[in-house]
Amino acid sequence: MTSSKSASTSDRRRARTPLGENSAAAGALVVVATPIGNLADLSSRAVSALAAAGYIYCEDTRRTLKLLNHAGVSGPRLVAYHRFNEAASVATAVERLKAGAVIALVTDAGTPLVSDPGSRLVRAVLAAGFDVSTVPGPSAALAALVVSGLATDRWCVEGFLPRQGRQRAERLAAIAGEAERAVVVFESPYRVQRLLDDLAATCGAERPLAVCRELTKLHEEVWRGGAGELSQRARGAQPRGEYVVVVGVPPQSGRGPSDGPVP
Repeated sequence: MTSSKSASTSDRRRARTPLGENSAAAGALVVVATPIGNLADLSSRAVSALAAAGYIYCEDTRRTLKLLNHAGVSGPRLVAYHRFNEAASVATAVERLKAGAVIALVTDAGTPLVSDPGSRLVRAVLAAGFDVSTVPGPSAALAALVVSGLATDRWCVEGFLPRQGRQRAERLAAIAGEAERAVVVFESPYRVQRLLDDLAATCGAERPLAVCRELTKLHEEVWRGGAGELSQRARGAQPRGEYVVVVGVPPQSGRGPSDGPVP
């Protein structure tokens, strides 16, 4: 029976194994953040990690191939990994790690696992005894928070809300009840008007929001103001691109005027 001391030594040895080394001890998963819009945001460390991987698990192989071509990376095999094939993909990934492969996990844009697939894979890899590391980088949630003008010392990510029914109502009520934390919500251009209408109705017209569109891209735009005001403003705009909405704490929370939205 393997002692805990020898197991710990094995873990440290595997953690020190260079990416790309083809041995049984080299099996590892690297979670790599990719640009949320501007390809220039891809870090040199991310490029190195992608180039060293034997396999890249990604939501859309076409989008990832475009990114790899931009970075001048060729060689890794692209494997589609999304919510419709997670179970089979996770099992195959663990077998590849056992054979000594290094796998990089990316999402279409931003940091994997944040409202994107990946948590099931990470849990399975750790349970199988393999190393998981990360190459941090772009995140739509963080980008929206830092430009919101709202208090961001405490915050949480709600991600995409359910489209309808009791679950949506419950999540909206939970956001309305947040008195200490900013809340980050993701939405598509086709449903952003409904989201803003619902936030105004549930959280109140004066609840401070920041509506961020096309972050890091050429047409980046941020609206700041009350939920009611921004709901009306959206009616006169053509929705394009992906949206991140930051919901600030209620004006009566006592956090101070400097913690509200800037003009």
